[in-house]
Parts: sequence; structure tokens; C-alpha cells
Amino acid sequence: MAMSTATSTSIPHIPSRHVVGLWLLAVAALIIAMLAVGGLTRLTGSGLSITEWDPIVGALPPLSHADWQAAFSKYQQIPQYRLENAGMTLEAFKGIFWWEWAHRFLGRAIGFVFLIPFLWFAATGAIGKKDWRRMLVLFLLGGLQGFVGWWMVQSGLEVRVSVSQYRLAIHLGVAVLLLGAILWVALEYLRGRPQGRADKTTKIAGGFTALVFVQMLLGALVAGLHAGLVYNTWPLMDGAVVPEGVFSDGWLSFFENPGLAQFDHRMIAYAVAAFAWFFWSWLRTRKPAPMVRRAANTVLAVTLAQVVLGVVTLLYQVPVALAALHQVVAALLFSAGLWLTFELRRDGSVSRSA
Repeated sequence: MAMSTATSTSIPHIPSRHVVGLWLLAVAALIIAMLAVGGLTRLTGSGLSITEWDPIVGALPPLSHADWQAAFSKYQQIPQYRLENAGMTLEAFKGIFWWEWAHRFLGRAIGFVFLIPFLWFAATGAIGKKDWRRMLVLFLLGGLQGFVGWWMVQSGLEVRVSVSQYRLAIHLGVAVLLLGAILWVALEYLRGRPQGRADKTTKIAGGFTALVFVQMLLGALVAGLHAGLVYNTWPLMDGAVVPEGVFSDGWLSFFENPGLAQFDHRMIAYAVAAFAWFFWSWLRTRKPAPMVRRAANTVLAVTLAQVVLGVVTLLYQVPVALAALHQVVAALLFSAGLWLTFELRRDGSVSRSA
């Protein structure tokens, strides 16, 4: 008996797949938090306050008055300061600096929160070798997000007073893709990997999630063009369904005209709401499994909350708190859509009963 006890205690404890899934959910939550901080950074005009990209030394903020003066002097060389913030005090600069520094610091922190536990889980066998490559892809995608973020900042350092709306959309898009990939893997560890191919119902749910992704990219265009500050009426846009002159630049108007960007964002929002409602109604008639039902209910609830929040944000001319919350809820809606897609693929009973 003593030998048996000694033998059992000498075997190292292997964390369960459930623990790995919870870790990945925590990483996903940090990514959503980073989306919120990124939104606040943009809304406060702070994104160009740090004019250099130094992944290692840049983790430390200025520690002395001389360091602050050096950072401020670099900011004073870019168009945003000369054309929009001329005369800004050092104290005011610190206010925008801390937002951007916090955004970059959180990005670095996410890298460590992912890498260190992964190494431990891999060493203990909680993450099998067959999944190491997939985890490496997730880590590299996070690194790519950091590079894309700096590429976006560069667009506002030479000529523009803000970053390119195209690069802003790409930056957000990569972040959302990373969020989706981590969530899917987390669900596999928590709920089990789906078997077989995706059926028709699963593809429809995936289509909804893709539509939310497109809507988020359109939201980035709206943000980059400051399109939320025009046509602050609803349901019409200053008395018209489609404002005059929005196609003045031809097909480029879809990406560069603030009025058309807002119009597109509104139309896709209606499409998302209608999609969520009809799909939820159809699923109810199929008596889905409890987890599918919960996911579908969550999608509908978050969709309705997001639509109301979007309208209120527009009518109040994009206050910082509401705009940041609008972006966070968009990420939650994307996550809910992905969860519903996962549960439908895992269950499969809805399609069999259709």
C-alpha cells in the first residue's frame, strides 16, 4: 500500500483540457479588453502620441522629466501636433501618451499571458504535440497584430493628422480574427472538437458571424473617417435615406466618403439584426439542444443591445464612453456568433430535424 501511494504521488499532475480552455478564454477576454483600450485610444486622439516602435525598450514609459520632454519633442514633429494640437502642454501630452502606452503594454502582456502558460501546458502534456503547431500559429498571429498596429501608426506620422482608415480596418480585422481563432480553440478544449463536416445550418450561422465581421470592418472605416460625427439623426440621415453627394468620388466613395461609410454601416446593421431575428425564430421551431438554444438566445440579445447602443451613440454624436462600449459589444456579438456556429456544428441535430 505504501509503495502504491509513493508511486501515485510521483506522477506529475497533468492539467485538464478544461483548464486549458479556461486559459484561452482568459486570453480572449484580454483581447476584447485591448479592443476597448484601442477604441479609447482612437477616440481620445492618442494613437500617434508615441512615434517610435520599440517592442523591448518601449515597454518602459518615460521615467524622468527629460524622458518626457524627449518623447514630447518627437510628437511635436508630426503633422497632428502642428496642425491640430499646436501649443499643447507637456501635461496634456502625458494624457494622450498614457492611452497609447497602455494599449501597447496590454498587447505585450497578452503575448506573455499566452506564451508562458502555453510552455507549461506543453511541458505537462495538457496540450498535446499535435496542437503545438496550432498554438504557434495563434502566437504568430498575435505578433502580426503588433506589426500591423505599428504599420497603421506610421500612416499618420508623415502627412496625415490621423491614421489611414484602411490600415485601421486591417488592424481591427486581424485582432478580431485572432479573437475568433482563440475562442474556437478554447471551445474545442472545453466542449470537445466537432466531428465531421459543417452542415447547412452551421454554415448559415457561420455566415452570420462573417457578416458581423464585415460590419466591424465598416465600423473601422466609420471611425477612421470620423463619419459618426455627421448625419446624427435616425432613422433618416438628415431627412433622406441616402444623403446627396455621397457618390462624388465614384467607387472610392465607399471607402472615403464619411456619409456613404455611415450609410453602409447602417444598412449592414439592419441586415445583421434581421438575420439574427429570423435565424433565432427558425431555430426555435427545430427544438435545438440546450447549448444551441443558449447560444442563439445570446446572439439575439447581444444583437438587439448593439443596435440600440449604435443608435444612441449616433444620436449623442459619439461620446467616448458609448463609442468604446459599442466596439466592445461588437466583439461580444462576433464571439456569440462564433459560439453558436461551434455548438451547431458540434450538435448537428437541428439539421437532421430540418
